[in-house]
Parts: sequence; structure tokens; C-alpha cells
Amino acid sequence: MSADNTSTAATDVVIATRESRLALWQAEHVRDRLAAELGLRAQLLGMTTRGDQILDRSLSKVGGKGLFVKELETALENGQARLAVHSLKDVPMDLPPGFALAAILEREDPRDAFVSNQYDQLAALPQGACVGTSSLRRVVQLKAQRPDLRIEPLRGNLDTRLRKLDEGGYDAIVLAAAGLKRLGLASRIRALFDVAQMIPAAGQGALGLEVREDDESLQQALARLSHRPTWLATHAERAVSRSLGGSCSVPLAAHATWPTPGQLHLAVALGDGENTLLPLLKAEVQAEVADTEAAEALGRLAAARLRESGAARYLAHLGG
Repeated sequence: MSADNTSTAATDVVIATRESRLALWQAEHVRDRLAAELGLRAQLLGMTTRGDQILDRSLSKVGGKGLFVKELETALENGQARLAVHSLKDVPMDLPPGFALAAILEREDPRDAFVSNQYDQLAALPQGACVGTSSLRRVVQLKAQRPDLRIEPLRGNLDTRLRKLDEGGYDAIVLAAAGLKRLGLASRIRALFDVAQMIPAAGQGALGLEVREDDESLQQALARLSHRPTWLATHAERAVSRSLGGSCSVPLAAHATWPTPGQLHLAVALGDGENTLLPLLKAEVQAEVADTEAAEALGRLAAARLRESGAARYLAHLGG
């Protein structure tokens, strides 16, 4: 940062982060980019969130993914920190008043990973095999391919989930490829699900940088780190979820790609969280997208297509 634009760097930027190994990697990555690209010094403030503490129940039963961000937002609100780094898929679709997403970094591999010590891929699992995941989105898509599988909850940080697999609790588990790759654990991946086979979650693989809305100087600085194709794609994905009242209790998948420059393609799928054997509802839409408004409009269109296919019945028990 030039000498005549150092107001933001007058004090260290404190970054609020969860204390899992993956969350710390993500926060350190952002800290290093702040220094290298913006000339900003930063230090980390590690925090334990409710989502990290409650491991005996699925997120959909205890308040959703917002449990991973609330404590970090409190640190922003009371001035302990100026920036929070999140896995974007953990960030609720509507931020509380007074907060803003200042940037979304370029996405890592958005796909889901099949991890097993015995089997090479999903199709190789024996009848009735036990697969670990606590994501309803993954549950309904796994059941669509292999209704015979026994799917059991799997909570905890990445290392904890891998340990539970290694201890023999599961025949296989499904994890986000991005986290494994970021922590140098790509060798644990036996197979990657094609995005058409297992549509990722909205925002999967991307990092979101959250600040106070009134911290305009930091917002302007961080905007330089934002990756515009990822920003637009993830805004389209998040708009689908927002339109359908998306949360952890909605088994919704949404993934946007750029097949040609300027054209954004969005694939979505919705299952029923209570009857996971009901057929998946799917839709695909594509349009020219040049700004956030157009990206979000594409997301709303995809949500409308799901509603036309009968989404209301799948969402009825949620009040959707």
C-alpha cells in the first residue's frame, strides 16, 4: 500500500477465526495476502464457536451453520477484530444488520471428495455400507445414487472426521475437497465426485471476508482481493438458497460455472430432508451475467424452476 494510503494500516488488522486447523490455515492465508498485496499487517484472534462445541447433534437441529460465525461477528461488533474469515458455505445467506461481505477469494476445488481406506469409489461400496456425513445435501444426493447405503452422522473438524474413519467407524466418508487440499491431505481422496453427480453446496470452496458495514476503509482495501468470477458465481448460488429459505435443514445444492466468458451456468438440486429417498428435484439455468444483480437474478430463476417442479412439498415441513 502506498505511503499516502496508510490509514487502514495505522493499527494491525485483527482477524477473527475459528481455531480448527483448516480455519487457521484460511485465516493465515488471508493474513499473508493482506501483507503481500495490500501492505497491511494482521494478527489472528482464535475463537471457539458454538458450532465447534456441539458435536453430538446435526447442525440442522441446533441452529444451522450460523453457529460457526456468530462469535466471530460478535468480535467484529465489539471491536476485538476488524475482519472475520469464513468458509463461505458456512455463512448464512442474509448477514445480520451492520455486517458486510467485503470480498470473496478465488475458489479452491468446489467438489466433494470420497474418502475411504478400503474402497476406491462410491460404486465399490458393498450393499448397506456405512457412509459418514452430517450434510443433508450430501445425504440426499448419496441416497439418489445408492439408496441401500446406511448414512450416519459425522461431525467435528477435518482431522476429527478422518480419525473417526481411521478408527473403523465408517466404510467411507464424504468431505469437501477444498479443505483436504488446503491442508495437504489430497492423498486421502480416493475419488472426486463430478459436480453433475454430486452438486456442491452454495459457496463451497470459497472464502468470504466479513467486516463491519461502517468500516469503509477496510472494505475498500479488501475489495482488491476479491475474485470477480467467484464473487458472481457464489452470489448466484447463495441467491437460490435465499429464495428458498435455505439453511442447514434444507438439502439444497447450487453450483455455478462459466462455460464461456460472460455466460454463467447454474445447476441446482433439492431433496427432502425428512424423506431422503424422495427423488431429487433438479434444474439448470444459464444467462449472461456481468454484475451482482444479474447473478442474483439467475439464482432466483433457478429457485423458481425448483418451485415449478414441486419444491413447496419438499419445503413444507420447514415452512418454506
